[in-house]
Amino acid sequence: MAIERVDTLVVGGGQAGLAMSEHLSKHGVPHLVLERHRIAERWRSERWDSLVANGPAWHDRFPGLEFADVDPAVRDDDFAPKEVVADYFVAYAEKITAPVRSGVEVLSVERNHGRSGFRVETSAGTIEAERVVAATGPFQHALIPPVITTKAPVQQMHSSAYRNPGQLPDGAALVVGAGSSGVQIADELLRAGKRVYLSVGPHDRPPRSYRGRDFCWWLGVLGKWDAETPGPGTEHVAIAVSGARGGETIDFRRLAARGMTLVGLTESYRDGTLFFATDLAENLVRGDASLTSLLDEADAFVARNGLDLPEDPQARKVEADPECVTNPILELNLAEAGITSIIWATGFATDFSWLKVDTFDEKGRPKHQRGVSQEPGIYFLGLPWQSRRGSSFIWGVWHDAKHLADRISTQRKYLGYHHPSPNFEAVK
Repeated sequence: MAIERVDTLVVGGGQAGLAMSEHLSKHGVPHLVLERHRIAERWRSERWDSLVANGPAWHDRFPGLEFADVDPAVRDDDFAPKEVVADYFVAYAEKITAPVRSGVEVLSVERNHGRSGFRVETSAGTIEAERVVAATGPFQHALIPPVITTKAPVQQMHSSAYRNPGQLPDGAALVVGAGSSGVQIADELLRAGKRVYLSVGPHDRPPRSYRGRDFCWWLGVLGKWDAETPGPGTEHVAIAVSGARGGETIDFRRLAARGMTLVGLTESYRDGTLFFATDLAENLVRGDASLTSLLDEADAFVARNGLDLPEDPQARKVEADPECVTNPILELNLAEAGITSIIWATGFATDFSWLKVDTFDEKGRPKHQRGVSQEPGIYFLGLPWQSRRGSSFIWGVWHDAKHLADRISTQRKYLGYHHPSPNFEAVK
C-alpha cells in the first residue's frame, strides 16, 4: 500500500483541531485533520444529557460563526446545549472546508531517520508528515482516584459516563468533586428526588454574573483571561460555575439547605466505610474568598471607569453554615447511608503515549513554549495554560492556533528557500 504524504498532520477533530485547520488554511499550508470518531465526539457521547456550555454564547465561540447561525433559538446570553455545541463545530468545519478525515485513529508518531518529517501509523494505514500538531486537548482519559476497590458493593462511574438520574440504581448517591461537573450533576440528582452527598474539595467559586455582567465578561475586562501563569497553588483548583437553568452562581450552603449533605475531601475507604478530610469548612471559606476577591476587583473597575452598572449587594450574601458544615461527617458507612452509586467528577488526564518523540518530562507532560515543542516539527494545541488562562476555552484555543500556524508558516518559508532536499516543498 502506498504511503500517503502530507505537509502538516493535525491529530484531533475537536475545537483545537478545527481552529488549527482554519489558520493553516489561511496561511496556505497543506494539511490533514484526523479524528478517531466524529467531529466534537466528546460533546455528544461523553457528557451528560442536560449539559450546557459554561460560558454564554457570545463568548464561548470562534470569531467566524455565531451559535445563532447554527440554532436560531440560542441567543447571545444563552448557554448552548451540548448537542448544539457539537453541531456548531460540525458547521464550522463545513464553513472553513476543513480537511477532516473521521474514523481514523492515530496509533503512533515517530521521527524519520536520516530525513525530515515523521512516520505516522494510523488505523487506516501509514502517513508521512513534515509536521504534526497534537490537538487532542486535555480531556483524554477519565481520572478516578484509587480510593475504593472495584469490588465494593456500590456502582461507580466517572462523570464522563453519567447521562441522567434514571441511569442510577435506587438509593442515595455520592458525587465526588466540587468543580462545575460535580456540582451540576449533584444538583440534578437532588432535583430528581435522590438523597445526595457531595464531597467538596478546594475550589474557586466565581459569581455567574455581577452587576449585570457575566463572569466571562469580568474576567475579560479585568485582564484575567490573559494571565500567562496560574498563581501559586491554583494550577489544579476546581472552578465551580454553571450555565444550567440560564446560569447561576454556585452556593454550596444553599445546596445543603435544599437537602444535600456536604462532606470534605474523600480520603480513603475501608471495610465498607468512606473516610473524609476535616477540610469542608476551610474549603467553603476559600471558595467564598475567591468570590469576594473578584467582586472587589469588579467594584474597583466600575468606580475607576465611571461605569453605570447597578449595584448587586445580594452577590455578597453568605448563608449560615448548615449542620453538615458545623458538625462535619468524617466517615460514612455506605450501606448504612443507603449509598448505591458514586460518581467521580474528578477530572481527566492527558495521554500522549502515541507520540513517540523526545518532548516530555518525567511526568509525561509536554515540554513546549506556547505549544511549540522542543522536538522540531511537533506542536501542541488545547493544553491548559498553553499561553494564557483562556487557552483551554473555545475562543482561547483559536488564538493559540493562530500563533502556531504563524510559526509553521514561517518555518516552511525558511525550509523552502532553495532547499536542496526533495522532501521539502518549495513555498510559492
